[in-house]
Amino acid sequence: MQRRKLLVALLEHNPQNDRPVVVGDGDGDGAAIAVEQLVQMQHVHLPKLEEYGFIDWDEDAHEVAKGPNFDEIRPLLELLDDHADELPADWL
Repeated sequence: MQRRKLLVALLEHNPQNDRPVVVGDGDGDGAAIAVEQLVQMQHVHLPKLEEYGFIDWDEDAHEVAKGPNFDEIRPLLELLDDHADELPADWL
């Protein structure tokens, strides 16, 4: 789910906008859950998405941008985003 949220956020992200892309679950509370999500993102999700070419990840600068293969999944992301209100809550 975190990967889908990140990819949809990148779909909607305007590089001209200086605000960072924020990806959070909102269904957890407490610092322990936030730390676990951050660890999962850094050590599991971001490396996999970069390996697939969907994102470019600058680990040192903590920046994520669309990768060379992002357009391959764009139609699916647009479909998910357009129908988010019709999908189960944990799909996006």
